[in-house]
Amino acid sequence: MASFDIVNKLDMQEVDNAVNNTVKTIDTRYDFRGSNTSIELNKKDKKIDIITADELKMKAVQEMFISNFIKRKIDPKCLSFGIIDSTSGGQKKMTLSLLEGIDKEQAKKIVKIIKGLKLKVQPAIMDESVRVTGKKIDDLQQVIQCLKEEKSLDIPLQYV
Repeated sequence: MASFDIVNKLDMQEVDNAVNNTVKTIDTRYDFRGSNTSIELNKKDKKIDIITADELKMKAVQEMFISNFIKRKIDPKCLSFGIIDSTSGGQKKMTLSLLEGIDKEQAKKIVKIIKGLKLKVQPAIMDESVRVTGKKIDDLQQVIQCLKEEKSLDIPLQYV
């Protein structure tokens, strides 16, 4: 029996590189001079804190994050932008969460999609992943292809 796991994992080294690239870009951009923009990556909690002068600069930082994540081959779907709050110094603050793992709702949606294909494969939810087993490798490849084309999933998927 052949099998594979559907997971959502982040390479934290690549995330760190994308954050560092964003910081370098902010340091060199003319419109960010004197804005006291700071970015802190908390690897343990998988959160990124952004503090900048105003909402316009916050939107620019968000766009920089998305482009740097794409350059580092990290799907930007793993970014969850929080709400923009005001700090005591008149600046704007946002916490960006990094999504990792497949929650129960998404796992059930994936299983439903796989069962809807009517192939001879068995999907099973295992903690933060979904294991798919089947006798034919062609059926497993067809499941992977279908999930890659699926637009309703809100998270990036990897196949191990």
